[in-house]
Amino acid sequence: MKASDLFVRALEAEGVEYVFAIPGEENLDLLEALRGSRSIQLVITRHEQAAGFMAATYGRLTGKACACLSTLGPGATNLVTAAAYAQLGAMPMVMITGQKPIKSSKQGQFQIIDVVDMMRPLTKFTKQVVSGDTIPARVREAFRLAQEERPGATHLELPEDIAREHSTMPVLEPSLTRRPIAEDKAICRAVEAIKAARKPLIVVGAGANRKLTSKMLRQFIEKLGIPAITTQMGKGVVDETGAHFLGNTALSDGDFVHRAIDAADLIINVGHDVVEKPPFFMQPGGATVVHINFNSAQVDPVYFPQIEVVGDIANSLWQFKERLEPQEHWSFADFHRVRDALQKHIAEGARDDRFPILPQRLVHEIRKVMPSDGIIALDNGMYKIWFARNYPATHPNTVLLDNALASMGAGLPSAMAAKMVHPDRRVMAVCGDGGFMMNSQELETAVRLRLDLVILILRDDGYGMIKWKQKQMDFHDFGLDFHNPDFVAYAKAYGAQGHRVESTEALVTTVEECYAAGGVHVVDVAVDYSMNDRILNQEIRELSSKV
Repeated sequence: MKASDLFVRALEAEGVEYVFAIPGEENLDLLEALRGSRSIQLVITRHEQAAGFMAATYGRLTGKACACLSTLGPGATNLVTAAAYAQLGAMPMVMITGQKPIKSSKQGQFQIIDVVDMMRPLTKFTKQVVSGDTIPARVREAFRLAQEERPGATHLELPEDIAREHSTMPVLEPSLTRRPIAEDKAICRAVEAIKAARKPLIVVGAGANRKLTSKMLRQFIEKLGIPAITTQMGKGVVDETGAHFLGNTALSDGDFVHRAIDAADLIINVGHDVVEKPPFFMQPGGATVVHINFNSAQVDPVYFPQIEVVGDIANSLWQFKERLEPQEHWSFADFHRVRDALQKHIAEGARDDRFPILPQRLVHEIRKVMPSDGIIALDNGMYKIWFARNYPATHPNTVLLDNALASMGAGLPSAMAAKMVHPDRRVMAVCGDGGFMMNSQELETAVRLRLDLVILILRDDGYGMIKWKQKQMDFHDFGLDFHNPDFVAYAKAYGAQGHRVESTEALVTTVEECYAAGGVHVVDVAVDYSMNDRILNQEIRELSSKV
């Protein structure tokens, strides 16, 4: 069998459904092999970065590694941001890049860089395939490591001459694996600490964003009544409309939820991931922290947990639930007071009718049009803070935001992948004008794939989040403004539909009409960020300090 065919057979054995790609001449043997695949769909994108973002998001939503493909040189370098996106965000993804022949070369160093070495700090595994006979083992290892806790990015380089070799090696099937469970003594110690606490509090991080973990955590909270807060990438793990949810740590400090953290004497930290901004800072002599995760804690000056429960998180939570009962001495009054104050503050902003629309009102309106299982894919910008803080998620992975690499340009490709994974759900990309223009060419891909997708562009004609930081640091307003194309005409040029919202009241009606019509819709809405500094840096701190 030709090595390129063997490679595709190995991908099929791993259950690969899509390969997101921009092939080059060094991939042509592999491309021909993909043509003959009955189970893998090749999806051509307009930039390698978007291909990587789509593959990573597929992995995030399914737990299965997806593949993306590029050629050598500039094609491979264009995957770098997506590699970091998947690696920091714990999304399983396998990158495949081409290379010039390695046994004989007639083109000198044309387009040749050391891609394997370039990918080394950005991946869990990176290898050049040097023999067709090694393909089954290399592919199996790439997928195994990509999907193993903590998930991330892996990379294989398939040189042009190796792809043309012949091999008689069989494909290796995935093995049955189970995550190890926590040791009983660790469980017992954590249980006793939770029982003894007066004000226990749950903090949910990115590592808890798994279906079974979410189910067990919800049962744990329901039985014991211990309140919970989430990080940005932990959104939706618990029901954020429930009575025991206090809020999201969208801001680093000074928000209402941080008053709850200050009041806690024990923090049950579920799925903590150091790639996120810390939701709290440990202090010597402060609250006891119980670290519950797949891996042991990575200690730093602000995180040094006293108790660690290392193993499958869902199983650990189930064991806690079975061994614990509500304690009479637990006191949650302070926590519920924090929740009430936060909800009151969120409601105030949601009623403002001015236009351009305030981000608080925008979040409120979008929540109206999205069903409980609807998915919003956020690009990176000022609005991300408002959605993290003000948008109540009821299911895991219904708010796709990146608080790890926090890359601009990921919103549209992520939404496209989400729609491919969940074709029956409403999906919306929420992008700033700056982030949208970084991968706006993928409108053509979305139209070609005939996706039903709404892309909401929040237009402030500048890099709004950087402006917020600039003002926070008392610098002059300088260097962050730009001009935008006519987004309505821009959408139509790609074969999509374009809409411009002219009033706050028209937003919901416009979006509903888009979903009813089907197809790809770009909605341009002007947003007013002028109050961000006052609200986020002053008002919230002042109000929360009085709770």
